[in-house]
Amino acid sequence: MSWWRRLFGGGRAEEVEHTVTIPAPPTTEQIVTSVDAVLERASGKAPAAVTARVQRVAETVHEMAPRLDRLGAGSQQAHTVVATATSYLPEAVDAYLRLPRDFADRRVVDRGKTSLMILCDQLDLLGATIDKISDAVSRADAVALVAHGRFLEEKFGTSGLTLPGAGPGALAPPGSTGPETGPGHRPLEAP
Repeated sequence: MSWWRRLFGGGRAEEVEHTVTIPAPPTTEQIVTSVDAVLERASGKAPAAVTARVQRVAETVHEMAPRLDRLGAGSQQAHTVVATATSYLPEAVDAYLRLPRDFADRRVVDRGKTSLMILCDQLDLLGATIDKISDAVSRADAVALVAHGRFLEEKFGTSGLTLPGAGPGALAPPGSTGPETGPGHRPLEAP
């Protein structure tokens, strides 16, 4: 078969068909498990400054993971949260943990900083980024709550809404026998 026919679809079906499988996005459980595993690896092996920063990121991821659907399908912010938990955080911490402690904590490796300082900078950046995304989602939820409250005020708070049969004397207050109106009306008596 000529290259021209293959280029314009004249080839055999098995030559033309290609199946592309797109992996499913990680579940909330997988996201949380990933960040917890990083925290576990860092605990006891990394200085307290590192562990505290990883803990900060982990707590925010725990808060954000069940709320990712609020960011919308294909959201860059949702991708950032997932990538932080499953890629950015583990890669940074694991690269640091592979280094000998003395080298990582004392040897200057880039622009006057040790590996420990570089890792702390990276963790601070990840923490700040995740916090901003969390704040944005919370602000959106708060705005929706305020808007709903205003809707309810307009609908029920200041309207002249009256219930059917709620005219004067229609409903007697609890504990009262109510006015006697109309012919043949007798108040109820206790047996």
